[in-house]
Amino acid sequence: MFDVFGTIRQLLKIDQIRIDNVIFCLHYKATMVILVTFSLLVTNKQYFGDPIDCMVDAINSHTIDMFCWIQSTYTIPSLTGAVVGEEVAHPGVSNHDVVRLPVINGDDGAREQYATKHHKYYQWVTLFLFIQAGMFYFPRFLWKRMEGGRVKGLVTDLNLVAVAPELREQRMNFAVEYFGHYFNQHNIYAYQFFTCEVLNFINVIGQMYLTDRFLDIGFINYGPRVAQYSMDSSIGHDPMDEIFPKVAKCTFHKFGPSGTIMRHDALCVLPVNILNQKIYTFLWFWFVLLAIISAFGLLYRLATFASGFRHLLLRSRSRLASVDKVAAISRRCLIGDWFILNLIAKNMDAFAFRDFINDLTAKLVEKEHLS
Repeated sequence: MFDVFGTIRQLLKIDQIRIDNVIFCLHYKATMVILVTFSLLVTNKQYFGDPIDCMVDAINSHTIDMFCWIQSTYTIPSLTGAVVGEEVAHPGVSNHDVVRLPVINGDDGAREQYATKHHKYYQWVTLFLFIQAGMFYFPRFLWKRMEGGRVKGLVTDLNLVAVAPELREQRMNFAVEYFGHYFNQHNIYAYQFFTCEVLNFINVIGQMYLTDRFLDIGFINYGPRVAQYSMDSSIGHDPMDEIFPKVAKCTFHKFGPSGTIMRHDALCVLPVNILNQKIYTFLWFWFVLLAIISAFGLLYRLATFASGFRHLLLRSRSRLASVDKVAAISRRCLIGDWFILNLIAKNMDAFAFRDFINDLTAKLVEKEHLS
């Protein structure tokens, strides 16, 4: 187990310079790590055994295992809630001739149809989870490319509590000169980050629908159904057995001694689905929680377009600075300036940020007088 988590240790590394916020981090850090971890766990046979093990007479076990894994297995969803041991051998596992459905689309009378559901997605769970992890990281990748290391260049050495006075003064002068020159020119920079925040929200909603299609329209209401069944198992059948059956059937055809086609029904145990059941139950609640948090994050972002709210936030970030000087900067800065000041405050030592506010105020006043 330590080998699995050792593989993703680097993903948990905390960046020294923060260029986003906690909600953004939940997408590219927490969610990505969760998905990569699940992807690695599904492939780890050391702890969960072979993904499939089928039983059938007269056929090599390895051959039937490989065939059923590639070809897919099937169950009968309408019999998932049938009595095990009396009506069915396992949830959703029975003979074909148990189910007869009428067909009324122009047919005279009724004919047999087999209400079977084929399960192929478990073959691709590992790859699908890994692709999802990449999609959750994409907005972060996009933002890092657009951000270009600007915050790091401004706060380098100023994010340390103890630094040489000469170096500290040099770095402070550089940061102040930068803001004095590029003040009121950071709106595009901020809007790029806001766009990535919207992408995060769109992505998590899209991942829920994409997973629903991947699981053959079985994910959107999966979480509530599992929770409802867990609280009262008498209300129906286990939805986890319907979507991720632990036992399923597989049909294998081969030629007999006389050249006739012989049909063999294999009974397949799917240990991998024990883990898949838990993974997708967790992911349903995590995606919903992440979508709700992201929605509140977008509401917060809309609120920051109000200058009064931005002033309160900047004041809370610069508690050691003079109230009058923070107010003077708030009156002059646009949302882009406020945004990059907010990022600098996250990364700069509190005393250094106080001095930065003081020097920046003086610089802006001097610039107005010269103009």
